Amino acid sequence: MGLAKRIIPCLDVKDGETVKGTNFVNLRAAGDPVELGKAYSEQGADELCFLDITASFEGRKTFTEMVTRVAETINIPFTVGGGINELKDVERLLYAGADKVSINSAALRHPELINEITTRFGSQVCVVAIDARLDDDGWHCYLKGGRERTERGLFEWAHEAQERGAGEILFTSMNHDGTKNGYANEALRRLSDSLSIPVIASGGAGRKEHFLDVFNEGHADAALAASVFHFGEISVPELKQYLKNNGINVRI
Repeated sequence: MGLAKRIIPCLDVKDGETVKGTNFVNLRAAGDPVELGKAYSEQGADELCFLDITASFEGRKTFTEMVTRVAETINIPFTVGGGINELKDVERLLYAGADKVSINSAALRHPELINEITTRFGSQVCVVAIDARLDDDGWHCYLKGGRERTERGLFEWAHEAQERGAGEILFTSMNHDGTKNGYANEALRRLSDSLSIPVIASGGAGRKEHFLDVFNEGHADAALAASVFHFGEISVPELKQYLKNNGINVRI
């Protein structure tokens, strides 16, 4: 059976509130992150992911306080990301109660940050998030919440992150984000089959079948989703039962 596949609700947090957009824009409110996190924990989510999408100084303070409240409220592992640029940011969030940190733009700009985090805190703490888009010339990594293209290719960057000690790769397809048409299974399969660390799929969940496909066709280790959970389109318990009924090893 292998390791159980994980279901991870993701909460994008802006000014203390959960929001969700499409293709990284058009944000709308989705509720209190601590309350949502508690509900998902009680429903049987395997992990949670909280992303500070306005990581200005004031936003950071609000977000750190929220992380402390989440840690006091839930009993499943959770990852936090957004605005993490140096070891002291990692330290602050782990001290507030997070289990893992997710780094994206900072890792692309300063790849040695991955080595620093994993040397200090261990690989299991470091999730390297990659926002990538399939352009005319292939899959490219993007910075600044998907606003700035880099010349780094998705696959070579994921391999370098693994070599530097990353514990997991969180791959969001910008082409699929918020569209609810399914995950980028072809790219995910290529990533999953070539890496030795877990790959978390993000971007595109709209129906229960999409989760089944991402495990069967995309070979992902975990599936992350936001709006389908936040707006009550799919519940975590019904999704897990559906996956189990279709031969996927999940924790019920």
